[in-house]
Amino acid sequence: MNNAAPAPARIRGRPRGNPPTRESLVSAARMLFLERGYRRTTLRAVAGAAGVDPALIAYHFGSKKGLFADVMQFQCANALAVDDVLGGDPATLPDRLIDAVTDLWENADFRQLTTQGDEAAEVIREYLEHELLARLVEFLGGRDATARATAVVTILGGLIYTRYLNPLPTPAALTPAETRHILVPALCAALTPRPRIAEAARAGRRGSPASGAGAVRP
Repeated sequence: MNNAAPAPARIRGRPRGNPPTRESLVSAARMLFLERGYRRTTLRAVAGAAGVDPALIAYHFGSKKGLFADVMQFQCANALAVDDVLGGDPATLPDRLIDAVTDLWENADFRQLTTQGDEAAEVIREYLEHELLARLVEFLGGRDATARATAVVTILGGLIYTRYLNPLPTPAALTPAETRHILVPALCAALTPRPRIAEAARAGRRGSPASGAGAVRP
């Protein structure tokens, strides 16, 4: 008599019990996207590599584009971990921002993923806008938080474009350490709170030669 339990059938639709995790699907997809590219990777191949029913991919990610977005987001979150970047000494925040970006983009696998069409560009834009920019606004706080965060993300976006996506010879030739040395002052300026317009105007009037007792008269 055979008492062995029958092998569990693959579950379609909403996963129950102890289903494969999103992480296992992302891992299998990442491997295939790197090996075959976005267009030649099929959802059936990803499901086979992860050992799951293809319907689970639709359940977890909605589409191939959604799956690819998760692979890219996972890569971004691993290298450009916003909590870690924002959680250290505020004085060295600009250094950590530059290091996080260069660490991510110097990774050969990530660079390969970024070459895979409009899908990659869209994920990068969404990550910078909805993860990094939004978190920076929350972290900085205050009336000018959005302006300061926007300035920071603009600098980092310029770094990504001129060094990696459409490299110019001079930025591309810099080492990550040299890149940090050059861009940290700009990030420091971007992160510095702006004075209120009225306060700045009053300070300007006080320092003006035409402002009363302090003026130098001929």
